[in-house]
Amino acid sequence: MGSELISPGYEVIAGSALPPPIRTPHRDGVTTEATGNRKTLPGKTSWTNRRVAELRAAAPGLGLACAVMAIVLTINHYLPALSPLLVAIVLGAVLANVVALPQRLQPGLQFSGRRLLRSGVALLGLQLTFSDILGLGPVAIIVVVAIVGSGIGFTMWLGRFLGISWSQRLLIACGFSICGAAAAAAVDGVIDAEDEELLTALALVVVFGTVMIGVIPLLADTFGLDQHTGGIWAGGAIHEVAQVVAAGGAIGGAALTVGVVVKLARVVLLAPVLAIVGWQVRRTSPDRAAAKNVPLMPLFVLAFLGCAALRTTGIVPAGVLGPAKLLQTALLTAAMFAIGAGVRLTALAKVGPRPIVLAAASTGWIAAVALGGALLAG
Repeated sequence: MGSELISPGYEVIAGSALPPPIRTPHRDGVTTEATGNRKTLPGKTSWTNRRVAELRAAAPGLGLACAVMAIVLTINHYLPALSPLLVAIVLGAVLANVVALPQRLQPGLQFSGRRLLRSGVALLGLQLTFSDILGLGPVAIIVVVAIVGSGIGFTMWLGRFLGISWSQRLLIACGFSICGAAAAAAVDGVIDAEDEELLTALALVVVFGTVMIGVIPLLADTFGLDQHTGGIWAGGAIHEVAQVVAAGGAIGGAALTVGVVVKLARVVLLAPVLAIVGWQVRRTSPDRAAAKNVPLMPLFVLAFLGCAALRTTGIVPAGVLGPAKLLQTALLTAAMFAIGAGVRLTALAKVGPRPIVLAAASTGWIAAVALGGALLAG
């Protein structure tokens, strides 16, 4: 055929004249190009493709975190007194500061430090029932609320007096007042603190919580506390669940039982505390647009409450609880390794002694409030 006359604004596609693409707005904010019956979204891939690409990029770092998690859980099997979360944090920090980790590991470590952490916190809800907490009685419940509320308030006030940043003192306050490393990391998921601030809070939880494992049983014996009262004190004063188990077991079997329930009652308060923190961030952030993206109640906290509600109903088979606890511990262990691997000790050394002073004072305050409450409730 000879040349064809094409009207202006038309283009030749496969030897035929077609109108130019019609650009129409897409509901996701991406322009749709329609040519005949074809529709394409330039620069936009499907949700599935994005997730596959994300997992591929995360695979090396995720594999490392899971490998370390397996090693740590093996160690914990033979040495149950060692908290796997705390061991994982230390291993991550040591590895990152002794060996130059390849850049290709970073996406997977970031994935582990956020996604696996949130999944682990959600599954933590299966370890408690609301009926057990209500069974403590109204006085003990009030004591638990007082421990968490006054612990956070005192730590925030003293931290401000010491000139510590808002995010640093909030991580310490929540970690010490609620449930240790998991609480501090969960709060970080809402406020996005500096990596050095988070690792500082986690390291302080390790040090002071470990010290309290020996101090609380010794003082409980010195003060002549019975096992019920000593268990309430251990559950109210010590930071990590695993640390409460160790201290409660040292006091006695009855103390271990009540101590774990009191500790889990503190864990439940993670949900309303995170809601308040999210509201505060949205209210005070100078970037109003970014602040709107901060949820008042993160999805993983809602999942945590949902898991606790399921456990309370009794519909979760007993055979599921053991594997669920193992999975929860595995997820949190991998997440803590990734968090530890994200900080350089040279930057941590610049923090100075003030967070240590704050941690010591916070531990003393929480222990004193918990002891007074234990005497009242016991």
